Amino acid sequence: MSPRTNDSASRRRPGAQPVRAPGRERATDPSAAREEGTSARGAAVAAAAGGGGPGTGSGGTGADARAAYPGRRWRAAHLAGCAALLAVAMTAGAVTSQGVRDARGAAAAAPAAGVVPAPGAPAGGDLDAGVRSLQAHLRAQPRDFGAWAVLGLAYVEQARTEGDPSRYPQAERALGRSLALAPGNDQALAGRAALAAARHDFTGALEHAERALRQNPYNERALSCRIDALVELGRYAEAAEAADTADGRRPGVPVFTRYAYVRELRGDVRGARRVLEQALAGAASPADVAYVATALGQLAWSQGEYGTALRHYARALAADEDHIPALEGRARAQAASGDRAAAVAGLERVVARSPLPGPLVALGELYEARGAAGDRARARDQYALVDAWTALARAGGVNADLDTASAAADHGDAKEALRAARAEWNRRHSVHTADALAWALHVNGRDAEALPYARRATATGHRNAVLLYHRGMIEYATGHGSEARAALRAALELNPGFSPLGARAARKALKDLEASR
Repeated sequence: MSPRTNDSASRRRPGAQPVRAPGRERATDPSAAREEGTSARGAAVAAAAGGGGPGTGSGGTGADARAAYPGRRWRAAHLAGCAALLAVAMTAGAVTSQGVRDARGAAAAAPAAGVVPAPGAPAGGDLDAGVRSLQAHLRAQPRDFGAWAVLGLAYVEQARTEGDPSRYPQAERALGRSLALAPGNDQALAGRAALAAARHDFTGALEHAERALRQNPYNERALSCRIDALVELGRYAEAAEAADTADGRRPGVPVFTRYAYVRELRGDVRGARRVLEQALAGAASPADVAYVATALGQLAWSQGEYGTALRHYARALAADEDHIPALEGRARAQAASGDRAAAVAGLERVVARSPLPGPLVALGELYEARGAAGDRARARDQYALVDAWTALARAGGVNADLDTASAAADHGDAKEALRAARAEWNRRHSVHTADALAWALHVNGRDAEALPYARRATATGHRNAVLLYHRGMIEYATGHGSEARAALRAALELNPGFSPLGARAARKALKDLEASR
């Protein structure tokens, strides 16, 4: 219980996010909103003061696939299967709803760092059924602008959870239909904010969110998307203010998870953990439990607490056995704990169902680190699929420059990595874009230019081993030995399993630095 709230907060658990009936989002009385759940800010303050804190698919794992398709046959089948998943947008049919044909396009984007599921859409295992129900409703009631807005947001969620890029143009059409029927309605404007964020257009996301909030200051989707956009634009002080505002107006799981990420970016890991634990305690649905437990697992992994991370992922998967982020996180924690076989099998399962850049690169690096017969070729396959994903994303209008820069710098074309990193830096100045530009400059041999960006990427206090590793290597390359040692040691002490290849390079650099003293 936050100091800001009273016992009336218990009337609604923080995680309860029912799917509302189609129609305009209810107007919210300010005093009632402040009673609807425990405050995230109160949890973070208590932690800072030192208080105690608490896609669907079946089929075999990668090991099963190898048994059926040994050697090169398995690798070819796996690569073809992933390529088919990536090409789903190019081959899928169209969906017709009351005379509106939603042509399926070709764009998918992995969720940006810190961008979490939008509230108000059907979630988890109910998502596909919710979409079908909305489509049937709209065939009977085609002028229900609220239902069109909810359908648009559901399509955005499908793109995120299923890796189905065709949903973005469908979402755009549904949201446009809502606005044509009721110009300026806040549900559709908030949906457009979520769609823009999914396409990595964070300036557009912020504009749409603020327009929605002018219509309804208590729109939960808009409040959440506003935080996301400010975070991704690198406007962290404003993001913190936006999180406080959202926490005061609509406390609940969507706001709590964003509030926690803002705290984490500013180095307040204890506060972030406390808020997420509070959100998990109030999570009402399996989807909320899976999402928040996964966020806790990711936070624990980033701090090198692998056993804790695995426990959180187990809870997430108990709630939703097919939750892809939890499956991916569990595999990363297994790799960091030394269980490489389980990690490889887990990531093979993930990329077979959701071949997105993050898990593809992680799997490729595990193959490289393992070094068994055929592993070098298997790793190249994963990196090639990243290129395929970014091509499809760009074809669909998604800005994939940060993904391109991050993957290509280590596993692709260094010049293309620098082009993409510069383009993204010109759009937004976050810690992640600063890091991407620093590392792209480094791999192109331009370390003196890279150093200011590497230092900027670590300036917020964000405890992130990758950022520290990149800075350490750049400090080393520019002759700053003591700074290099400090950054590399910090990376390895914080999260020694952050990357099998990166950690190995960091240890070697530290050994060389010590030998040269």
